[in-house]
Amino acid sequence: MNFLVNKKKLKINHAQFMRQAGYGFIIDRRTGNETFARNLGREHYPRFHMYIKEDEEKIKFSLHLDQKKTSYAGAHAHSAEYDSPVVKAEIERLKNMLRKIYLGE
Repeated sequence: MNFLVNKKKLKINHAQFMRQAGYGFIIDRRTGNETFARNLGREHYPRFHMYIKEDEEKIKFSLHLDQKKTSYAGAHAHSAEYDSPVVKAEIERLKNMLRKIYLGE
């Protein structure tokens, strides 16, 4: 699930925001992309996994919930939720943080 933020309205950079939202920085081993994750318990999974892309004007936040790691060697797919109520609730939590704290709305 995705949402966009006007880059000019964000008072801090996206990495600072993600840390304040409880996410840790990770490098995706498969792609080499810089991402952020927030574990939902004491184990590595399940976890929220956020990809961020930015251009001159917008920052695109793309969130999914990893339920577990890949189940067999050589596989790239994993059990993930992209549009579930849990993911939607997390998106709303992040949007509310952005509105109240960082966007000044």
